[in-house]
Amino acid sequence: MDSGKHTSKFLAARNNKIYMDLKLIIREHALQFLPAKTLIKFRGVCRDWKMMISTPFFAHNQSLSYSSLSGVFLQPLGDPPTFISIDPVTCGVPDPALTFLPEPVIVLASSNGLLCCQAKSGDQAYFICNPVTKQWKKLPKPSMEHGSEPAAVLIFKPSLLNFVAEYKLVCAFQSSDFDDATEFEIYSSKDDKWKVSGEINFSAKRLIPKSGVSVDDVVYWQSAYGNILVFDMIKDRSQVIHGCHGNGTLGEFNGKLCSASVNGHTLTVNVIANIYSNTMQMGSRAKLWEDKIRIPLPNQLLSVSSYPCLVLCAGSETVLISSGRSVYICDLKTKEVRLLGEAPADQKAVPYVNSLVAL
Repeated sequence: MDSGKHTSKFLAARNNKIYMDLKLIIREHALQFLPAKTLIKFRGVCRDWKMMISTPFFAHNQSLSYSSLSGVFLQPLGDPPTFISIDPVTCGVPDPALTFLPEPVIVLASSNGLLCCQAKSGDQAYFICNPVTKQWKKLPKPSMEHGSEPAAVLIFKPSLLNFVAEYKLVCAFQSSDFDDATEFEIYSSKDDKWKVSGEINFSAKRLIPKSGVSVDDVVYWQSAYGNILVFDMIKDRSQVIHGCHGNGTLGEFNGKLCSASVNGHTLTVNVIANIYSNTMQMGSRAKLWEDKIRIPLPNQLLSVSSYPCLVLCAGSETVLISSGRSVYICDLKTKEVRLLGEAPADQKAVPYVNSLVAL
């Protein structure tokens, strides 16, 4: 009998140790993979969690670990920004209209939790901010005039060894010296200054604002004529390539440039295959684009309104589609399509990652 009691106490002690170890594992190795809104809620679990989540070290680890699409910023003409979350319970921002900034702004671009915005009036200054922490920085005035709707791309790559958020803002603008030419100006947070590239492109015309993406230090913009302007920041060179299915929305799919569009009753995601295919010899079978994913769309999505279906944003895991004022999310792995919410019709979207990154 005594032996049985001792065994029971021993097992209880072991179970308690396992329970304590599990709490430690969750705190030290799981929390950093959660979106910022969830983590802010979890600060109320206990004092230890609140202290840990509030540290700069944890914010840095979370910005490295969490990179999933959390939603999109939309902004009807003349109105403040709005935010549509792919999961309002877990992902979101406390002030979607960004009223914490010193003046009304237009959202231009996003990268791994940071937003690039431009003031609507005055000197139309650029701001970089984190909408979760409400931290922001006003950038110095560019040396060139970027126009009223700059084609801006924000590039921020969280680094394991760099606790300071270093980012670049690349703006393609119409040249004032050459008709129908495009020039490039780049801001570096490391140097805190702008630099005009020596590259000038004479083929790209009428770039679409909010259409740019970056993949491995190469920036891509859509043009109104269905082509894509490519700017290699390392080589300081540019070229124009053919788009896929007209003005398909650009994104990044598993480390490659992708173009997503709705054609008839099908969502198609194409991935860049050979960017140099247009310079290869006659008869070459090298293709610029290749089909990666095709997903049939449900009839209820296609019959919502008389508006055409538009891809708001595309990534490796999900694609957001608008049909009239309805927004749908498509899971590229399960091919499930579901209604997400409502948004202004025919709007360019800025995808966003719910991060605690500090400025």
